[in-house]
Amino acid sequence: MSEPSKPDPVRVRLVKAGRTKISYPADLLADDGTRVTVRAAWAGDGVRDFGFVRFEPGDVFTEHYWRDRWYAVKEVRSGDGTVKGWYCDVTRPVTLDGADIVCEDLDLDLWVSADGTQVLRLDEDEYAESGLAERDPAAARAAAEALDALELLARNGELTGLLGLSR
Repeated sequence: MSEPSKPDPVRVRLVKAGRTKISYPADLLADDGTRVTVRAAWAGDGVRDFGFVRFEPGDVFTEHYWRDRWYAVKEVRSGDGTVKGWYCDVTRPVTLDGADIVCEDLDLDLWVSADGTQVLRLDEDEYAESGLAERDPAAARAAAEALDALELLARNGELTGLLGLSR
């Protein structure tokens, strides 16, 4: 019996306001030409406690990026495999630059707890302060529509279906 092939290594680059905010290694799990899926360990320093969830060493993120949608959805699991929830970033459609997945963060985020009872819109103040609406009104409209679409999917229990997962 042959061993399963090892995923290709890639690098995820999260860009904000024209600068790389964070860059981290990931394993490419799938790329169908529209959606790119990677798996990565928590790339932050230590623990990040948001109050509603803690990201910490040992957490594993399965991240879904689209070339034709204005968001990314990241399933967050603890080190023991328990689903913590889904962190959704409103972004420009992802691009690939060699082995780099480049994702431009547009400040708006959504958190969905594992049981689906907690759906939180995040960082709307940062988004307002970013000036995107003045600089790029079309992108601002797309970002707001993406957040609304993600929230609707989450509140209707359809977010996991978008990812091809069952709850």
